[in-house]
Amino acid sequence: MTTAAEKLILVVDDEADLRKFLKMALEDAGFKVDTACDGFEALEKVSARKPDLISLDLVMPKKSGAKFYHDLQKNKEWAKIPILIVTGHAQDELGKSDLEQLTMSGPGIYLEKPVKPHSYIAAVRKMLNIPEGDSAQSAEETLRSELQKLFPQENGEKLESFLKSADRELLKKLLDKTKQS
Repeated sequence: MTTAAEKLILVVDDEADLRKFLKMALEDAGFKVDTACDGFEALEKVSARKPDLISLDLVMPKKSGAKFYHDLQKNKEWAKIPILIVTGHAQDELGKSDLEQLTMSGPGIYLEKPVKPHSYIAAVRKMLNIPEGDSAQSAEETLRSELQKLFPQENGEKLESFLKSADRELLKKLLDKTKQS
């Protein structure tokens, strides 16, 4: 079975805050992530290391997502990379025609900004045929991520040892309590 840890996602967006947000959501879900701020940088990244999926904004300066997508289609291997369009311009004149063209001729999946992390991760998992983990496993992964953020200087081996030996149901309850606070 394929896991998130085996997959590299390239996030292409000109908004630095959104790139960081999407990268963190993907990393929290266990994915490896690379980022690019426009179509030119994205082509460089794809040339250096082919990602398993590309999260693509449509409206960007320098080289738009649509132009980048068309460049990918010129290469047989790159044309097979799944594309998830993430745009804030699905309904306006800046992106509507590009989105319509791309969803009819290419990637049919898109999300509108603002993106909710759960929906974003679910779409990525679906496109890569990676099933959702059981709730206890997801709770452990989320708790690990949260603990590492709270205690970045702590010994990673101690944290891993604690998480491996902890009761999964207890971890889930602890996570639920922290979400409520």
